Amino acid sequence: MDAGESQSSSRQYTDGLMADYGDHEATDDPLHILRHSTAHLLAAAVTELYPDAKYGIGPPVQDGFYYDFAFSKPISESDLGAIESRMRRIAQEDRSFVKETMTRQQALDEFGKRGQDYKLELINDKVEGDEVSVYRTGDFLDLCRGPHVRSTRDLKFFKLLRVAGAYWRGDEKRPQLTRIYGTAWPSARDLEDHMKFLEEAEKRDHKKIGKDLKLFMVDERVGPGLPIWLPAGATVRRELERFIVDEELARGYQHVRTPDVARLELYKQSGHAQLYAEYMYPPMRFEDGEELELRPVNCPHHIVVYQSELRSYRDLPMRIAEIGNNWRYERSGTLSGMNRVRAFALNDAHIFCTPDQLMDEIKGSIDLALYFSKVLGIDEFSYRLSARDNVKEKWLGTEEQWQLAQAALIEALESMGQTYEMGIGEAAFYGPKIDFQVKDSHRREFTNSTVQVDFQLPLRFELEYVAEDGSRQRPVMVHRGAAGAMERLFSYLIERYIGAFPTWLHPIQVVVMPLTDVQRIYAEQVVERLRRGRIRVELDARSQKVDRKVRDAKLQKVPYIVVVGPKEVESGLLSVRDRTDKQAQESLDSFLDRVSREVAERAR
Repeated sequence: MDAGESQSSSRQYTDGLMADYGDHEATDDPLHILRHSTAHLLAAAVTELYPDAKYGIGPPVQDGFYYDFAFSKPISESDLGAIESRMRRIAQEDRSFVKETMTRQQALDEFGKRGQDYKLELINDKVEGDEVSVYRTGDFLDLCRGPHVRSTRDLKFFKLLRVAGAYWRGDEKRPQLTRIYGTAWPSARDLEDHMKFLEEAEKRDHKKIGKDLKLFMVDERVGPGLPIWLPAGATVRRELERFIVDEELARGYQHVRTPDVARLELYKQSGHAQLYAEYMYPPMRFEDGEELELRPVNCPHHIVVYQSELRSYRDLPMRIAEIGNNWRYERSGTLSGMNRVRAFALNDAHIFCTPDQLMDEIKGSIDLALYFSKVLGIDEFSYRLSARDNVKEKWLGTEEQWQLAQAALIEALESMGQTYEMGIGEAAFYGPKIDFQVKDSHRREFTNSTVQVDFQLPLRFELEYVAEDGSRQRPVMVHRGAAGAMERLFSYLIERYIGAFPTWLHPIQVVVMPLTDVQRIYAEQVVERLRRGRIRVELDARSQKVDRKVRDAKLQKVPYIVVVGPKEVESGLLSVRDRTDKQAQESLDSFLDRVSREVAERAR
């Protein structure tokens, strides 16, 4: 994760705005057209059922569409059935989608007469020139560039899904509208398959599983986007951090601890205060004039570590790493469980190297991210080469520097046999980057790992090293997040394993349960032996039937259940059941050795 990532947090909303009217290019993608048309069908149904409703925008999105409305009285998901029924009635009426061109004044008059204030705003803000494109579907009129299907009769396979809140134009200072989500497909089979997919995705939803397994919580008294790691979740995080730090130390990284705050001047020097202020918290100002800032990134802090003494070429590459806390003011509408938060711990590192070392460091960073992905079970991801666009005010440095940095990233990927897609405008403000793009259980894409080349911050901070010939030279800086943010990684792993983490990660690895109180002493001895072997084990000595206790342990996805009864006490063996219900009788030594080996190997 990097300073450039959150710049795309509201991109879906912005793209939606352009889909209704803007400077986007019209598409001939049949699925896009189908869903955009279904969004208009939804708006037509809503305005018939709720004549005083005001409508905002209604774009197609991944796997479906949405439309934003302002209702005089709140609606809920219980109202979706009636809206969907009206949509089907309109679809059967075979209403044509008719494109019209109006003058700006005609459009203002028409939407003004209909009381559609949001459309008036879009005309004033988004329409260039005097021609305004609109589409009419029966009595419903929308500001739109199209294209659309021929008729509402072409819209047959759709389903309304849920209701959510959304600020108008993604601005928290603007009215909050009601967003209705739906999905649309070209065939009944496609729709049925998608509904099955949604059902499976719901089972994997990290927010639901996190609550059921008591992994984390969000409390309004603390604030949105500020998750609390409960004991079970904190255990998983601790194991992740141990794994990450141990591997980085083995690869020559030096771990540091730096503060969560710094003087605002530090971020002015780095450029964040000027180019990243939208996502930074307001400074804490004191009577003596000092201004402290919650850090949105770790880069300037690691630069300070580098500058703590004069470095020689013999010290390079210098790999400074930290699982550092970052704070970013994400808009409330973008927050989602552990996936997008306002406070997170980033597996971050900054590598200071000579130009000759740059290629090896980029490859090494990619290799580390691949290793973490392999061990953790991140099986499917793609590479995105995030480059800058032509809005010069958003970036630091010269075109030549950007080209050099981008060429280095491309060469590294291609030399490793990796393919990639371009992401124009997705770069960090100080340099291009390689993003490891991963999809969650709902197929929503997010950036997990990054590798960035930066010529700008070494220049802004006047970084130097003593070269072999005694001259002072400028190092190149590589920003690297091999495992990403702990919160986002955790949300992915919850969904990836549906809460049934590999044994080495699971909060409770073994539950030992005596059949009766008579076997409790022996069960406690088993627990103590396992605990001394560094196994996370719990004793379930409740006065419940063993079947109930087994069921509870299985609901908690515990990898191993050990039942101790009279036979086990007499024989000295354990009755062991794993998550697949495979059962075995084995000695305590054998069981401890097996689980310890599984943990050490980080088996999945």
